[in-house]
Amino acid sequence: MRKSIHITSVFILLAAMVASVPFSVTAQDRGNAKLAQTGLKFLSIGVSARQAALADAFTAADGNSVSQFYNPAGMARLEGFTDVSLGSVNWIADIKHHHASLALNAGNIGVFGLAFQYADYGKIEATILANNSQGFLDVGEIKPNAYAIGLGYARALTDKFSIGGNVKYVRQDLGVGATQASYIGAAGGVTGATVTAENKNALDVIAFDFGLIYRTGYKSLTLGMAVRNFAREVKYQKESFQLPLAFRLGVSMNVLDFTGFEPGKHSLLMTVDAEHPRDFPEQVKVGLEYVFMEMIAARVGYVGPADEHNLSYGLGLQYKQFSLDYALTPFGVFSEVQRFSVRFGF
Repeated sequence: MRKSIHITSVFILLAAMVASVPFSVTAQDRGNAKLAQTGLKFLSIGVSARQAALADAFTAADGNSVSQFYNPAGMARLEGFTDVSLGSVNWIADIKHHHASLALNAGNIGVFGLAFQYADYGKIEATILANNSQGFLDVGEIKPNAYAIGLGYARALTDKFSIGGNVKYVRQDLGVGATQASYIGAAGGVTGATVTAENKNALDVIAFDFGLIYRTGYKSLTLGMAVRNFAREVKYQKESFQLPLAFRLGVSMNVLDFTGFEPGKHSLLMTVDAEHPRDFPEQVKVGLEYVFMEMIAARVGYVGPADEHNLSYGLGLQYKQFSLDYALTPFGVFSEVQRFSVRFGF
């Protein structure tokens, strides 16, 4: 009993210490709107279809290798030797996000993970201001992109308490910016230009994630905490900016614990997250996942307040250590966001 109380006290203390980090960032600007204060936003996009259908409320839920994108402590109780997750997101504005994650169970040593994220922003026609009839020169095409590669580690310290962390290398390349160009074309019209001076708009940074999960011992009630994207400021040319640092507290539970339903046939996981991000107001995220016969899953999630999206929906098929998942998120004035992911292990 004393050991349980001690671990609970440690969890609360660590949560309070970590909470002070993001709150102190904005303490001096409480009267200002928290908008457009960060870059490298691809790091905050939910990558997995299962978690996205739950509104990304997954801080207090045990997972697998994909937990590295939510709360790395979630992979501490990995079943089996290895787990692999692959997925794709059709994001707004024709942006594509892809992910891959791997977790290896080393027994008493812990669980080691490898995670990869890639954002493809598509093709953009590059131009430069010019004193001509068009008002610009066409200087070619750029293909901006971003990616993150992370190494993760998680371990269950007791039957109730788990910890985990990631260190990741993040890079974003927005292409080459032309500052001078020479005309190419016939008199009276401009057909193109040759770049004579340019800036390379690329940067990289090391970022950190870490988290805790605590099983309370009361039925399946679980508490979680996570901090993501902790890093130094970065900049391209003149203006510096920060990564999308976010602090989350979560709770999860199979609410059918209060009923007489047989666990192997029915489960109804409820997850709730409270998120304090650096660059927009606090949000509450709620997810529900009903699983029948440990094979068919139906999911719904809600996040608020949010400008363009609130509800998410999803379906999943799973058999032992294989699962196939789909999620759909209506996105207001934008196109619907669809996610696909597959997971397998042995």
